[in-house]
Amino acid sequence: MTEITVKTDTLPPAVERFVVAWGEMGAVWGVNRSVSQIHALLYISDRALSAEEIAERLKLARSNVSTSLRELMSWSLIRRVSALGDRRDFYEAEADVFEMVRRIAANRKAREIDPAIAALRQCLAAAEGDAQVSNQVRQRFKTMLDFTEGVARSFDEVLHLPTPVLSKLIKMGGAVARLAGFSAGRRAKRSDADD
Repeated sequence: MTEITVKTDTLPPAVERFVVAWGEMGAVWGVNRSVSQIHALLYISDRALSAEEIAERLKLARSNVSTSLRELMSWSLIRRVSALGDRRDFYEAEADVFEMVRRIAANRKAREIDPAIAALRQCLAAAEGDAQVSNQVRQRFKTMLDFTEGVARSFDEVLHLPTPVLSKLIKMGGAVARLAGFSAGRRAKRSDADD
């Protein structure tokens, strides 16, 4: 992949690289590139920025910045702040990375997992009263619903862990799986035995 760097007078190279990379990652996750870049700029900024400053630094249309700011506020990733003696609105990002990730995860769950659960419940309820739907199909609906509800419960439990506990779990990495008696080597052996 070729990386194109657009030089700006206002962003140090490291900040520009972060903003561009965050924008690319956002696009992969299904988030508008401008929204992601504005979030990155506000996250990395050591002070709140006005919409005009954001537009100038990122070379974006003011209307695009306004729309993107509203989107970021709907996710609770940024907040509007006022400055004494200035009528403009300024914006700052949530700086606590754990809180930021919690908010992103909670919003993704609300927008993706919760509607999937609702749809699966409706499918299962409709299948229960339909003689044309086989028991095997009903069972697949139920299995998918049980799995998705389990993921949602686990997701909620992890999101509500205190930051120090979550931080320790992340640092433990694969030790959690090893503690549960699971390792990549064992998984491969189990998979081979199942075949």
